[in-house]
Amino acid sequence: MWERGRGEGRTGNVVAEPSPLLRLGQRLKGPGADTSPCPSPYRRGVLRCVSALFLLLICALPALAAEPSYPALTGRVVDGANLLAPDAKQRIEDKLKAHEDKTSDQVVVATLPSLQDITIEDFANGLFRHWQLGQKAKNNGVLLIVAPKERKVRIEVGYGLEGALTDALSKVIITTAIAPKFKTGDFAGGIEAGVDAILTILAGDAEEWQRRAEVRSDESTLGEDIAVVIGMILIFLFIVSFLRGLSQQGGTRRHRLRNGRWVTLPQTTSWSTGSSSGSGWSGGGGGWSSGGGDSFSGGGGSSGGGGASGDW
Repeated sequence: MWERGRGEGRTGNVVAEPSPLLRLGQRLKGPGADTSPCPSPYRRGVLRCVSALFLLLICALPALAAEPSYPALTGRVVDGANLLAPDAKQRIEDKLKAHEDKTSDQVVVATLPSLQDITIEDFANGLFRHWQLGQKAKNNGVLLIVAPKERKVRIEVGYGLEGALTDALSKVIITTAIAPKFKTGDFAGGIEAGVDAILTILAGDAEEWQRRAEVRSDESTLGEDIAVVIGMILIFLFIVSFLRGLSQQGGTRRHRLRNGRWVTLPQTTSWSTGSSSGSGWSGGGGGWSSGGGDSFSGGGGSSGGGGASGDW
Protein backbone atom coordinates (compact mmCIF):
# COMPACT_ATOMS: atom_id res chain seq x y z
CA MET A 1 0.00 0.00 0.00
CA TRP A 2 1.48 3.34 -1.03
CA GLU A 3 1.49 6.08 1.58
CA ARG A 4 -0.03 9.34 0.48
CA GLY A 5 1.85 12.58 1.05
CA ARG A 6 0.69 16.02 2.05
CA GLY A 7 0.04 17.12 -1.48
CA GLU A 8 -2.63 14.46 -2.18
CA GLY A 9 -5.39 15.93 -4.33
CA ARG A 10 -8.99 15.02 -4.78
CA THR A 11 -8.15 12.54 -7.51
CA GLY A 12 -6.11 10.49 -5.13
CA ASN A 13 -2.79 11.09 -6.93
CA VAL A 14 0.28 11.43 -4.77
CA VAL A 15 2.33 14.62 -5.17
CA ALA A 16 5.94 14.34 -4.02
CA GLU A 17 6.94 16.68 -1.24
CA PRO A 18 9.73 19.10 -2.34
CA SER A 19 13.14 18.41 -0.92
CA PRO A 20 14.68 20.70 1.75
CA LEU A 21 17.20 22.09 -0.77
CA LEU A 22 14.45 22.96 -3.21
CA ARG A 23 12.45 24.70 -0.48
CA LEU A 24 15.55 26.66 0.49
CA GLY A 25 15.99 27.77 -3.15
CA GLN A 26 12.37 28.92 -3.27
CA ARG A 27 12.89 31.04 -0.18
CA LEU A 28 16.05 32.65 -1.56
CA LYS A 29 14.62 33.38 -5.00
CA GLY A 30 11.27 34.49 -3.80
CA PRO A 31 7.80 33.47 -4.84
CA GLY A 32 7.18 32.63 -8.47
CA ALA A 33 10.86 31.88 -9.26
CA ASP A 34 11.82 29.02 -11.57
CA THR A 35 13.11 26.23 -9.30
CA SER A 36 13.65 23.63 -11.99
CA PRO A 37 17.11 22.02 -11.71
CA CYS A 38 17.93 22.69 -15.41
CA PRO A 39 17.45 25.94 -17.32
CA SER A 40 14.79 26.05 -19.98
CA PRO A 41 15.75 25.61 -23.66
CA TYR A 42 15.13 29.32 -24.22
CA ARG A 43 17.49 30.33 -21.43
CA ARG A 44 20.14 27.91 -22.71
CA GLY A 45 19.90 29.46 -26.18
CA VAL A 46 20.28 32.97 -24.78
CA LEU A 47 23.31 31.94 -22.75
CA ARG A 48 24.92 30.39 -25.82
CA CYS A 49 24.35 33.53 -27.89
CA VAL A 50 25.80 35.75 -25.17
CA SER A 51 28.84 33.48 -24.82
CA ALA A 52 29.42 33.47 -28.59
CA LEU A 53 29.21 37.27 -28.77
CA PHE A 54 31.62 37.57 -25.85
CA LEU A 55 34.15 35.29 -27.56
CA LEU A 56 33.85 37.22 -30.82
CA LEU A 57 34.47 40.47 -28.96
CA ILE A 58 37.58 39.05 -27.30
CA CYS A 59 38.91 37.85 -30.66
CA ALA A 60 38.22 41.20 -32.33
CA LEU A 61 39.93 43.33 -29.69
CA PRO A 62 43.53 42.54 -30.80
CA ALA A 63 42.68 43.31 -34.43
CA LEU A 64 41.08 46.60 -33.47
CA ALA A 65 44.03 47.52 -31.27
CA ALA A 66 46.52 46.70 -34.04
CA GLU A 67 44.89 49.02 -36.58
CA PRO A 68 47.20 52.04 -36.82
CA SER A 69 46.14 55.63 -37.05
CA TYR A 70 47.66 57.07 -40.20
CA PRO A 71 48.55 60.77 -40.46
CA ALA A 72 46.99 62.97 -43.10
CA LEU A 73 48.84 63.64 -46.34
CA THR A 74 49.43 67.37 -45.91
CA GLY A 75 52.30 67.71 -48.38
CA ARG A 76 55.32 66.02 -49.86
CA VAL A 77 57.00 66.17 -46.44
CA VAL A 78 54.90 65.15 -43.44
CA ASP A 79 57.13 65.82 -40.44
CA GLY A 80 55.13 64.27 -37.63
CA ALA A 81 58.23 63.76 -35.47
CA ASN A 82 59.40 67.39 -35.87
CA LEU A 83 62.84 66.45 -37.14
CA LEU A 84 63.18 69.14 -39.82
CA ALA A 85 63.70 72.86 -39.53
CA PRO A 86 61.39 74.97 -41.75
CA ASP A 87 64.13 75.79 -44.26
CA ALA A 88 65.26 72.15 -44.57
CA LYS A 89 61.68 70.99 -45.00
CA GLN A 90 61.02 73.58 -47.71
CA ARG A 91 64.23 72.67 -49.52
CA ILE A 92 63.32 68.98 -49.61
CA GLU A 93 59.76 69.74 -50.74
CA ASP A 94 61.07 71.88 -53.61
CA LYS A 95 63.28 69.00 -54.81
CA LEU A 96 60.41 66.52 -54.66
CA LYS A 97 58.02 68.86 -56.49
CA ALA A 98 60.53 69.58 -59.27
CA HIS A 99 61.08 65.84 -59.79
CA GLU A 100 57.33 65.11 -59.82
CA ASP A 101 56.66 67.89 -62.31
CA LYS A 102 59.30 66.44 -64.61
CA THR A 103 58.62 62.70 -64.30
CA SER A 104 55.21 62.31 -62.53
CA ASP A 105 56.95 60.15 -59.87
CA GLN A 106 55.55 60.94 -56.42
CA VAL A 107 58.20 60.81 -53.70
CA VAL A 108 57.03 61.60 -50.18
CA VAL A 109 58.87 61.84 -46.85
CA ALA A 110 57.14 61.00 -43.57
CA THR A 111 58.54 61.15 -40.04
CA LEU A 112 56.49 59.52 -37.31
CA PRO A 113 56.30 60.04 -33.56
CA SER A 114 55.65 56.29 -33.18
CA LEU A 115 55.06 53.12 -35.17
CA GLN A 116 52.17 52.27 -32.83
CA ASP A 117 53.60 48.87 -31.88
CA ILE A 118 53.71 47.43 -35.40
CA THR A 119 56.63 46.78 -37.72
CA ILE A 120 57.90 49.54 -39.94
CA GLU A 121 57.31 47.31 -42.99
CA ASP A 122 53.61 46.94 -42.20
CA PHE A 123 53.20 50.60 -41.27
CA ALA A 124 54.98 51.84 -44.39
CA ASN A 125 52.99 49.61 -46.71
CA GLY A 126 49.72 50.56 -45.04
CA LEU A 127 50.54 54.27 -45.13
CA PHE A 128 51.58 54.04 -48.78
CA ARG A 129 48.25 52.44 -49.68
CA HIS A 130 46.34 54.87 -47.48
CA TRP A 131 47.90 57.85 -49.23
CA GLN A 132 47.77 56.13 -52.66
CA LEU A 133 51.13 57.49 -53.73
CA GLY A 134 51.99 57.48 -57.42
CA GLN A 135 49.80 57.45 -60.48
CA LYS A 136 47.18 54.73 -60.69
CA ALA A 137 48.32 53.56 -64.12
CA LYS A 138 52.04 53.59 -63.20
CA ASN A 139 52.21 52.92 -59.45
CA ASN A 140 55.23 55.23 -59.46
CA GLY A 141 55.37 56.32 -55.85
CA VAL A 142 58.13 56.19 -53.24
CA LEU A 143 57.80 56.70 -49.49
CA LEU A 144 60.77 57.47 -47.23
CA ILE A 145 59.57 56.86 -43.69
CA VAL A 146 61.52 57.60 -40.50
CA ALA A 147 60.57 56.51 -36.97
CA PRO A 148 63.12 58.04 -34.55
CA LYS A 149 61.51 56.57 -31.43
CA GLU A 150 62.06 53.02 -32.67
CA ARG A 151 65.22 54.05 -34.59
CA LYS A 152 63.83 52.57 -37.80
CA VAL A 153 63.86 53.81 -41.38
CA ARG A 154 62.36 52.38 -44.55
CA ILE A 155 62.11 53.14 -48.25
CA GLU A 156 58.80 51.79 -49.58
CA VAL A 157 58.77 51.55 -53.37
CA GLY A 158 55.71 51.45 -55.59
CA TYR A 159 55.30 48.47 -57.83
CA GLY A 160 56.02 50.45 -60.98
CA LEU A 161 59.42 51.71 -59.77
CA GLU A 162 60.80 48.47 -58.34
CA GLY A 163 62.80 47.90 -61.53
CA ALA A 164 64.65 51.21 -61.11
CA LEU A 165 64.78 51.60 -57.33
CA THR A 166 65.50 48.00 -56.44
CA ASP A 167 65.56 46.47 -52.97
CA ALA A 168 69.37 46.33 -53.11
CA LEU A 169 69.69 50.00 -54.04
CA SER A 170 67.20 50.99 -51.35
CA LYS A 171 69.26 49.12 -48.78
CA VAL A 172 72.45 50.79 -49.95
CA ILE A 173 70.85 54.24 -49.66
CA ILE A 174 69.82 53.50 -46.09
CA THR A 175 73.14 52.05 -44.96
CA THR A 176 75.48 54.52 -46.70
CA ALA A 177 73.56 57.78 -47.01
CA ILE A 178 70.89 57.90 -44.29
CA ALA A 179 71.95 55.80 -41.29
CA PRO A 180 75.45 57.29 -40.84
CA LYS A 181 74.00 60.81 -40.45
CA PHE A 182 71.20 59.56 -38.20
CA LYS A 183 73.80 58.01 -35.88
CA THR A 184 75.29 61.47 -35.32
CA GLY A 185 71.87 63.05 -34.73
CA ASP A 186 71.77 64.81 -38.10
CA PHE A 187 68.25 63.79 -39.10
CA ALA A 188 67.79 66.62 -41.60
CA GLY A 189 71.05 65.75 -43.31
CA GLY A 190 70.20 62.05 -43.44
CA ILE A 191 66.73 62.62 -44.85
CA GLU A 192 67.99 65.06 -47.49
CA ALA A 193 70.84 62.71 -48.44
CA GLY A 194 68.35 59.87 -48.83
CA VAL A 195 66.03 62.02 -50.94
CA ASP A 196 68.92 63.09 -53.17
CA ALA A 197 69.96 59.47 -53.70
CA ILE A 198 66.41 58.36 -54.50
CA LEU A 199 65.87 61.16 -57.01
CA THR A 200 69.26 60.52 -58.63
CA ILE A 201 68.43 56.85 -59.18
CA LEU A 202 64.93 57.59 -60.48
CA ALA A 203 66.39 60.13 -62.89
CA GLY A 204 68.49 57.37 -64.44
CA ASP A 205 71.87 58.28 -62.99
CA ALA A 206 72.33 55.21 -60.81
CA GLU A 207 75.85 54.15 -61.79
CA GLU A 208 77.49 55.11 -58.49
CA TRP A 209 74.74 53.52 -56.44
CA GLN A 210 74.85 50.39 -58.57
CA ARG A 211 78.54 50.11 -57.84
CA ARG A 212 77.89 50.42 -54.12
CA ALA A 213 75.21 47.75 -54.36
CA GLU A 214 77.67 45.42 -56.11
CA VAL A 215 80.20 45.94 -53.33
CA ARG A 216 77.59 45.02 -50.74
CA SER A 217 76.62 42.02 -52.83
CA ASP A 218 80.25 40.84 -52.90
CA GLU A 219 80.46 41.17 -49.13
CA SER A 220 77.26 39.18 -48.73
CA THR A 221 78.49 36.54 -51.16
CA LEU A 222 81.66 35.97 -49.10
CA GLY A 223 79.59 35.24 -46.01
CA GLU A 224 77.30 32.95 -47.97
CA ASP A 225 80.30 31.06 -49.38
CA ILE A 226 81.67 30.46 -45.88
CA ALA A 227 78.28 29.16 -44.75
CA VAL A 228 78.13 26.81 -47.75
CA VAL A 229 81.60 25.40 -47.00
CA ILE A 230 80.69 24.78 -43.36
CA GLY A 231 77.48 23.07 -44.44
CA MET A 232 79.34 20.80 -46.86
CA ILE A 233 81.81 19.80 -44.13
CA LEU A 234 78.96 18.89 -41.78
CA ILE A 235 77.25 16.84 -44.49
CA PHE A 236 80.53 15.00 -45.23
CA LEU A 237 81.04 14.16 -41.55
CA PHE A 238 77.48 12.89 -41.33
CA ILE A 239 77.94 10.63 -44.36
CA VAL A 240 81.21 9.23 -42.98
CA SER A 241 79.59 8.52 -39.62
CA PHE A 242 76.62 6.86 -41.29
CA LEU A 243 78.81 4.60 -43.46
CA ARG A 244 80.94 3.67 -40.48
CA GLY A 245 77.83 2.60 -38.63
CA LEU A 246 76.77 0.42 -41.54
CA SER A 247 80.20 -1.24 -41.68
CA GLN A 248 80.02 -2.05 -37.98
CA GLN A 249 76.66 -3.77 -38.48
CA GLY A 250 78.01 -6.01 -41.27
CA GLY A 251 80.01 -9.32 -41.01
CA THR A 252 79.07 -12.39 -39.00
CA ARG A 253 78.16 -13.26 -35.43
CA ARG A 254 78.75 -16.38 -33.37
CA HIS A 255 76.09 -18.21 -31.40
CA ARG A 256 76.60 -20.89 -28.75
CA LEU A 257 74.25 -23.89 -28.75
CA ARG A 258 73.03 -25.79 -25.70
CA ASN A 259 75.55 -28.56 -26.24
CA GLY A 260 78.37 -26.05 -26.01
CA ARG A 261 79.18 -25.91 -29.71
CA TRP A 262 79.64 -22.59 -31.49
CA VAL A 263 78.09 -21.84 -34.83
CA THR A 264 78.68 -18.88 -37.11
CA LEU A 265 75.57 -17.10 -38.39
CA PRO A 266 75.32 -14.29 -40.89
CA GLN A 267 74.59 -10.92 -39.42
CA THR A 268 71.03 -9.80 -40.03
CA THR A 269 70.59 -6.14 -40.17
CA SER A 270 67.68 -3.97 -40.94
CA TRP A 271 67.37 -0.30 -41.00
CA SER A 272 65.09 2.32 -42.35
CA THR A 273 66.02 5.63 -43.75
CA GLY A 274 63.89 8.59 -44.46
CA SER A 275 64.34 12.14 -45.25
CA SER A 276 62.13 15.07 -45.58
CA SER A 277 62.86 18.52 -46.68
CA GLY A 278 60.80 21.53 -47.19
CA SER A 279 61.22 25.10 -48.02
CA GLY A 280 58.86 27.90 -48.60
CA TRP A 281 59.00 31.31 -49.99
CA SER A 282 56.46 33.97 -49.35
CA GLY A 283 56.12 36.99 -51.46
CA GLY A 284 53.93 39.98 -51.11
CA GLY A 285 52.00 41.59 -53.85
CA GLY A 286 50.24 44.85 -53.93
CA GLY A 287 46.89 45.91 -55.15
CA TRP A 288 45.87 48.99 -57.03
CA SER A 289 43.58 51.42 -55.33
CA SER A 290 41.37 53.86 -57.08
CA GLY A 291 41.37 57.56 -56.60
CA GLY A 292 43.34 60.47 -57.84
CA GLY A 293 42.99 64.03 -58.91
CA ASP A 294 45.04 66.97 -60.10
CA SER A 295 45.88 68.15 -56.57
CA PHE A 296 48.61 66.62 -54.47
CA SER A 297 46.66 63.94 -52.72
CA GLY A 298 48.03 60.75 -54.20
CA GLY A 299 47.27 59.60 -57.70
CA GLY A 300 45.73 56.22 -56.86
CA GLY A 301 48.99 54.25 -56.81
CA SER A 302 49.90 51.37 -54.54
CA SER A 303 52.92 49.48 -53.29
CA GLY A 304 53.87 45.92 -54.01
CA GLY A 305 55.93 45.67 -50.83
CA GLY A 306 59.25 46.51 -52.49
CA GLY A 307 61.99 48.46 -50.80
CA ALA A 308 64.23 48.01 -47.78
CA SER A 309 64.40 48.77 -44.08
CA GLY A 310 67.18 49.63 -41.67
CA ASP A 311 68.05 51.08 -38.29
CA TRP A 312 70.78 53.08 -36.64
